[in-house]
Amino acid sequence: MIRNPLEQQQNPQVKDFLLAAEILVGTGWIGLFLVIFLTLPTVGPRWLFFFFSVLAVTGMALPGVAFLNVRFPSKPPISPKVVVRQAIWVGIYVPTLAWLQIGRVLTPAMALLLAGGFIMIELLLRLRERSQWKPQGPVAEPPAQDRPSGHG
Repeated sequence: MIRNPLEQQQNPQVKDFLLAAEILVGTGWIGLFLVIFLTLPTVGPRWLFFFFSVLAVTGMALPGVAFLNVRFPSKPPISPKVVVRQAIWVGIYVPTLAWLQIGRVLTPAMALLLAGGFIMIELLLRLRERSQWKPQGPVAEPPAQDRPSGHG
């Protein structure tokens, strides 16, 4: 299919992220299984637990985030980088909650504040992207009466 270069960029589809999601989920859950059942809870395996949980949760969130971005399109169109970044926010959020729970400092209010902070950061990043977005296509010349004349 030949695409018109003037055609607006489309949001990525969910199927574009399924292979990456499968790889992340497979690596993450296999790694978590190995860390939980075959190691002692010392410092190294604890960090591996957080690493593999980020991979597993990011992979699980990727199709859902992609679906939400397809279902609720925005201007400028979402790039695949944005979808991955949003899935990574979810992937970081859940292990952070686990880390806080290990220290017995997690409360429902803290979980909501942390989620609100991540959402605020993403909204500010999207606002910045929106402010720098320039639509593709020909730029229309202003009508002759709107152009400044060279006469003072």
